[in-house]
Amino acid sequence: MTALNPILNFLTQPSSSGTAAILPLELTSVADGQDTTASLQSLNAAFLMVLAGETHPSFSNAQTYLEKLSTSPEWGKAAKFYIQSAQLIAQELEQVCEKDADLKSKLEYVATTLDGVADDTVAAANTVWSVLFPEGTGIWEREAEQVAALREKRTVSIDQLNPNPIENPAKQVLFTSNALLTMPLGSADLSAFDADFQSELADAADDPQLYWYDHPIPIGVAAENNEILYGLKHLNHAVAYENEQSGSTDKVNCVLSVSVTHERLQTLGKSYLKQVLAASEPLDHLNIFAFTETDTNKLIEKVLLPILEKSSSSEDAKEMLAVFGVDGRYGRHYSFLKAIVALWNALVDPKIKATFKIDLDQVFPQAKLLEQTGDTAFGHLKTPLWGATGKDSAGQPIELGMIAGALVNQKDIHKGVFTPDVTVPGTKLAPDEYVFFSKLPQALSTEAEMMTRYEAGTDFDGETKAIQRIHVTGGTNGILVDTLRRYHTFTPSFIGRAEDQAYILSARGQQPNLGYAHASGLIMRHDKEGFAQEAIAMAKVGKQVGDYLRILLFSKYAEALPEATASIKADIAPFTGCFVSRLPITVAMLRFSLKVATLFNAGKSDEATEFIKTGVFQLQEGLGFIQGEPSNLQKTYEGEKAGWQLFYQALESVEKAVQNDEEWALEVKQVTQAIVQNCRVN
Repeated sequence: MTALNPILNFLTQPSSSGTAAILPLELTSVADGQDTTASLQSLNAAFLMVLAGETHPSFSNAQTYLEKLSTSPEWGKAAKFYIQSAQLIAQELEQVCEKDADLKSKLEYVATTLDGVADDTVAAANTVWSVLFPEGTGIWEREAEQVAALREKRTVSIDQLNPNPIENPAKQVLFTSNALLTMPLGSADLSAFDADFQSELADAADDPQLYWYDHPIPIGVAAENNEILYGLKHLNHAVAYENEQSGSTDKVNCVLSVSVTHERLQTLGKSYLKQVLAASEPLDHLNIFAFTETDTNKLIEKVLLPILEKSSSSEDAKEMLAVFGVDGRYGRHYSFLKAIVALWNALVDPKIKATFKIDLDQVFPQAKLLEQTGDTAFGHLKTPLWGATGKDSAGQPIELGMIAGALVNQKDIHKGVFTPDVTVPGTKLAPDEYVFFSKLPQALSTEAEMMTRYEAGTDFDGETKAIQRIHVTGGTNGILVDTLRRYHTFTPSFIGRAEDQAYILSARGQQPNLGYAHASGLIMRHDKEGFAQEAIAMAKVGKQVGDYLRILLFSKYAEALPEATASIKADIAPFTGCFVSRLPITVAMLRFSLKVATLFNAGKSDEATEFIKTGVFQLQEGLGFIQGEPSNLQKTYEGEKAGWQLFYQALESVEKAVQNDEEWALEVKQVTQAIVQNCRVN
């Protein structure tokens, strides 16, 4: 690992470019039960010294230190994690350099160049990034040029606009969102809930926590801090605004996935929502349906399996259909919120042609949209670009069967709705940001993709030329039912962060290529900064560790797909693609350990300790998941892909049987509608 020595020496020693000495001068010799801070700081520092290789003056001491603590009852788990990670990094560097002569030469270039540019942040960053984070190179000081180049790459020449676009979103679009619930806080006032609910909730407290989310809503939280009520209230207002403009009285169907942290909350989710919605302002313009894991299990048992008994002999059908559900990591409920529209179209309401997802901390600023874009939110959903076909910039056929809008931060909307929610960051970097700095390509793609406006007489008129989106957000995106049923898109359930970015990858290898239509002007106001500050702060460490996992999972997921990884990465660069790394373990672990070292050095020992405790557990699990041939990741992806194919096969079978008035199919349809109505919460 001597190849990392120049980089680590630069990042851990002081320089005039702003990096500071972040490693202790000596490794603390401790025994079990002694100072936790000093022990963990030294463990992390020893790992970085070992990574630097034998040329580092403390290499031997650091190696001995880790090996000694690996037998400690108190520190052994963390020490073994660091030892294993160092070994995996050494293997990764050796294997990749054997296959990739370009990487080997760039490592040599870094070794000979870094000292000479150490005092120039941009030059130093570009030098290190050339090896570890190539998507970041060449953006600073060339922003306009890079925006133009990315727009050219994302250009679609339209052959045919959708001849049957969405005409009435209120009747043809199933709106969806996710609600994340957890146990009450100790100070929660539960007196507003009925006695049976309180009793069951108390019993659920004895269950172990199964799932963790960024900022779940504690049952009993005050109404003004309840993200579910906030988002639904504003969606209701947005529909009311649409009806005022059109003179209609339409109600919108809205499906919520109710994901919970404790198993017995599955049976309480709908009851909770019914009670809090009944106590809040009426949502007269919405029909709200909430699906818990209990409800999705009913759909599997009483709808999907009976269909397959008539049309398929798959012995593993029940196990395969377990992909259809809402509990677990984010990828699982995200896939459900897309797939539910296909079931809805086949067995509930055939007028539904698409689904559109919002996040509940996002709102449609209707008056400003109409004033500044010329149309309301629903007006933008009627664009014939959604479902258009054409050629991408490489001349390949593409179908824009999905749609994506953009976001403006609540604090910035006074500047106009076309204000990017992510802007190019300054050039002061922390040590871990010299390894990986996704904010930079994120800002580039935000400007190049999300902020493109369609105007007659320009390069992008929205009729003959448009932008396809790769960079999308978790809310403000949708898919047509027909597209969904042909491409079987999904996010694997192991994806716990950027489930939105992962979704389209499942369509790789199919023809024509599937893309998102960029809906210029379809912009939602993002209110999380003003609404969920406490929750954001509480989720800080877990979110950051999830970002490291994202590198491991996206990199190996890309390798599992039926296309060359280099081709996939090239298409989805710079932002989504930067998480597909040729050195995923090296990059993830360098980010983690440098972040911890920086926190310790800054005196933030509590946060650093939380980073290690959270990171060791989750990263150890992630590293295990991606190892092996085939890895558990590969096997999970293949299994879930087959499960979704079976799901859509079932819908195709029952739809044909319903059209032929077959009695069994009509009974399944009635059962489906009864389950759906039982999920109604307002």
